Amino acid sequence: MSGPKLSYRPGALAASALFALAGCSSTPADPTVNWSPQKIQSEALDERKAGNFTKAVTLLEKLEGRAAGTPLAQQAQLDKAYAHYKSGEVAQAQATLDRFMKMHPASPALDYALYLKGLASFNDNLGLFGFLSRQELSERDQQAAKESFESFRELVTRFPESRYAPDSRLRMTYTVNSLAAHEVHVARYYFGRGAYVAAVNRAQAALTDYSGAPAAEEALFLLYKSYDALGMASLRDDAKRVLTHNFPKSDYLSGVAPASDKGPWWKLW
Repeated sequence: MSGPKLSYRPGALAASALFALAGCSSTPADPTVNWSPQKIQSEALDERKAGNFTKAVTLLEKLEGRAAGTPLAQQAQLDKAYAHYKSGEVAQAQATLDRFMKMHPASPALDYALYLKGLASFNDNLGLFGFLSRQELSERDQQAAKESFESFRELVTRFPESRYAPDSRLRMTYTVNSLAAHEVHVARYYFGRGAYVAAVNRAQAALTDYSGAPAAEEALFLLYKSYDALGMASLRDDAKRVLTHNFPKSDYLSGVAPASDKGPWWKLW
């Protein structure tokens, strides 16, 4: 994934050699001192393409300064944010993107900036390779997921025809499902420890805040069981009625699959 108007040219080896030579001097010289802004950009993108993100960021920062006030400097900011993102430096990527959006609120690349900001938080929190540890993504801290959702939502609201909008909508759906599953995970935790009022509160939050998420089925089941444990027959029956109406073939009602035995919801992504 890359940002708008990015191109790659040969020359990364030359830049690397110059960096190495500069490092041998007691007073390191700037190897880019006589480079044009276009050459700095070319070398930076080559370094980034080669996976040398630290060198790419250094060059892009130089480009920002030398091309200040030009579209090239704006592009350098976006390229730098992408390099931070690819190297796992999420906070730096987000700070760079926030600065870009503040400085250039009318930029034609604003949709890309919002997309990249959402993507950085999305990967930081949800970890697409989390299945390797068998840890459910909904069990992790959800703050980054909320921030990711807000970036994607702003993008699709302000730029519904953006090339990044379709993927953003998919990620918004996934994030909502994650947040709902998180609430149900916590509700299940409280229910298992006999904290039925707390379980009710978290299950209701999943249903109210994330309507339509797959986790709604288990949230209703936990409401039903929690109200039953609390001896609140009327609310228990209401919860069961809603569960039966919306999920007539629910395994939770048949007793086939207890709340803790369902497979990982995130495998569908």
